[in-house]
Amino acid sequence: MGPHKSSWRRALTAVAVTLLAGVGLVASPTAANAAVACQVTYTKTWEGGNGFGAQVRLQNLGDPVSNWRITYTAAAGQSLQNGWEGTWSQSGSNITIDAPSYAPNLAANAVVQPGANFTFTSSSTNPTAFSLNGTPCTGSNPQPTQSLVVTPTSVSVPEGGTATYSVRLNAQPTSNVTVTSTAASGGDTNLTVSGGASLTFTSANWATPQNVTVAAAEDADTTNGTRTITVASAGLTSVSVTATEADNDTAQTQSLVVTPTSVSVPEGGTATYSVRLAIAPSANVTVTNTAASGGDANLTVSGGASLTFTPANFATPQNVTIAAAEDTDTTNGTRTINVASSGLTTVPVTATEADNDTTGTQSLVVTPTSVGVPEGGTATYSVRLAIAPSANVTVTNTAASGGDANLTVSGGASLTFTPANFATPQNVTIAAAEDTDQTNGTRTITVASSGLTSVSVTATEVDNDTTPGTYEPHQDNPFAGATGYVNPDWSAQAASEPGGSAVANVSTGVWLDRIAAITSGSAGSNSKGLRDHLDLALQQDAANGATKTIIQIVIYNLPNRDCSALASNGELLIAQNGLNRYKTEYIDVIAAIMADPKYAPLRIAAIIEIDSLPNLITNTNVAKCQEAQQTGAYVQGVAYALGKLHAIPNVYNYVDAGHHGWLGWDTNFGPSSQLFSSTANSATGGRATVDGFITNTANYSALTEPYFTVGGSVNGQQIRQSSWVDWNFYIDELSFAQAFRQRLIQDGFSSNIGMLIDTSRNGWGGSARPTGPSTSTDLNTFVNQSRIDRRIHAGNWCNQSGAGLGERPRANPATGIDAYVWIKPPGESDGSSSAIPNDEGKGFDRMCDPTYGGNERNGNSATGALANSPLSGHWFSAQFRQLLQNAYPPL
Repeated sequence: MGPHKSSWRRALTAVAVTLLAGVGLVASPTAANAAVACQVTYTKTWEGGNGFGAQVRLQNLGDPVSNWRITYTAAAGQSLQNGWEGTWSQSGSNITIDAPSYAPNLAANAVVQPGANFTFTSSSTNPTAFSLNGTPCTGSNPQPTQSLVVTPTSVSVPEGGTATYSVRLNAQPTSNVTVTSTAASGGDTNLTVSGGASLTFTSANWATPQNVTVAAAEDADTTNGTRTITVASAGLTSVSVTATEADNDTAQTQSLVVTPTSVSVPEGGTATYSVRLAIAPSANVTVTNTAASGGDANLTVSGGASLTFTPANFATPQNVTIAAAEDTDTTNGTRTINVASSGLTTVPVTATEADNDTTGTQSLVVTPTSVGVPEGGTATYSVRLAIAPSANVTVTNTAASGGDANLTVSGGASLTFTPANFATPQNVTIAAAEDTDQTNGTRTITVASSGLTSVSVTATEVDNDTTPGTYEPHQDNPFAGATGYVNPDWSAQAASEPGGSAVANVSTGVWLDRIAAITSGSAGSNSKGLRDHLDLALQQDAANGATKTIIQIVIYNLPNRDCSALASNGELLIAQNGLNRYKTEYIDVIAAIMADPKYAPLRIAAIIEIDSLPNLITNTNVAKCQEAQQTGAYVQGVAYALGKLHAIPNVYNYVDAGHHGWLGWDTNFGPSSQLFSSTANSATGGRATVDGFITNTANYSALTEPYFTVGGSVNGQQIRQSSWVDWNFYIDELSFAQAFRQRLIQDGFSSNIGMLIDTSRNGWGGSARPTGPSTSTDLNTFVNQSRIDRRIHAGNWCNQSGAGLGERPRANPATGIDAYVWIKPPGESDGSSSAIPNDEGKGFDRMCDPTYGGNERNGNSATGALANSPLSGHWFSAQFRQLLQNAYPPL
């Protein structure tokens, strides 16, 4: 199964996509009968190489205007590439921007801000004359007052090290601007400007921050000295930066930071704790992790016995792995692990074995306790023991004397469990004989063993003598009043893990990540084909009585799939007839199966192409994404899927909409919505083919951040300018999903659309979860200590260490939200931590490698990925156990 990641894709300047013809044509504007007056500001949003981005901000200073049109003349050699917030076109040097069909009118004092990307061959000169519906815009075109933007204005510089602040201009200059950074004559002279003392900003790079480096020389005092750095440019207001030395001669003592200092290690498994240094060392420091000579010898250090910390990585936690060997005793043994380094205070970690030979009172574990049995066929449930017995145990499965006599135990009537196989589920088969009635009869099966509490299983016949193909009316929210389909493959995997039975009956998505998966299933916890799952869903539906069953199917096989990543690349390529194969061998086959009238009782939620359309907004600098954009393969493929699946009455289409850490910036937010609108409008059935959208699929973004707001500030600095938020307009998924829904409606979708949020791995519970806002007055420290999302960087997406299960699936949890769902099955890997040959088309992505130092997408930070991960979609026991441990709300 391919998954499931969504790289954090921030675009400081949006790389937009061409809005297809499907966006809708507008009538040619006619001259307004009332007075027309307008004011235009033209701004370059980026410039580099032979291209630039531009934004036209027009304010209507006169009476309301219908079917607005903006015209202007571009400099020779400028060629329009694509545009948004309006329909752009070019004839020679004449540029025309027509109103979009969803917002054709311009009220008095209203503002429109269409933008576009251009290439140029000789000049990127700004235009000066604009017209609204043929009337020149003679209102003033004020240029913003030029000023210096310095971030931050106070820096802490480690003694013997350096720190940086950034400088940029707030508006495009008409000529080059030189900015100097000069240390004051007073203050701590050990603090100096060691880099970037003079910076040059041009009309092309004015908005790109440039760094100034401040150094703090080693000294023998114990004072945290300060010095003012003046950032100045002729004619502009200077800005003062306060540099403070972080002295290493003070009483601040180097120490080991170990988290947690006690760990529970499942017998036969592993657990981890992390180690880092409290302050930067002057040279490399080696830390050893050694098991004490006493205690339970089955507990050993299996990874990270020796760790090296440098002045650069001292603050980055490194993991130590403790293993607990299988034994035959019934004792939860303990052993001390000593974390030590020369000259530092040793920190003891208490490791406790979670013994699997006795965990409490013996009982029967039966999954599920109600089954639907197709008439003329069979169904199964599984049985195991809760703890290891001291001798063999016999379990019987007996049909009650009453009930539907056509339902019988046809296999597994007597099961034997030994001290060795007690935890391995054994199946019991229930058969339903053919009959001529139209009744879904029931019968109770009693699961029993001497001395144990018996368990009742309700078997319900799924009658085949009824008339198939009777569809209920299409629902506004298909999740309301419905029970989610439980994938028995995933359920068995989850139940086999310690504590996993607590969530084994939760509904998860079924991923169809290649053509073969339609008939034979995918990898990991999905060994069944689509028909198998739909048939099982029918059985569960019959067992649910009058309550509907909804099954979630992930449509995930576009050509050049997930074009900006490797771990979830797919089997089809655009250059190898991929789009046609996607339509005929994949979508057509899926649609034919779903359209079978016998599946009419089900509600089918189709999750459409994770990580596809958002890539066209932000990642067209990647060759495969550029090919997807230029050929129209993503747009055509998604539109085809929407049309084919919408034609089936009980199918509900939910289109992937990235997540807040991808599309939350305004340069991505609006263009994404417009692309989704134009794509859906080009489908057979138009925008009505979309029932809603889904965010955070297979990602880790927190549902809500309760301890700070995006509009807040700390010590005079906006939360938005913190390193974590990075000027995003959203800090969590719920606020993003609700706002994006409103924008989608504005761009033409029905007001009845609903949003789904994947909460399978965004709980972030456990000991690292903050319990309130930080008291720090340093912006970044405040945000980092207050945020629920504990990733090292918001750009990290692969098998994140410390993650936990999130909100359990439920319908109508918040305004505009159809449901919280677990589309990503917890415990299935995002990608392999090292290269693994495979026939699934999946590559090795370094973002899944815990030793990788990152790239520009995650601020060159550590990846935060768990070690020893398997191929994407395959079962990852260590991850599942951690998700259980860190679940929030707690299990």
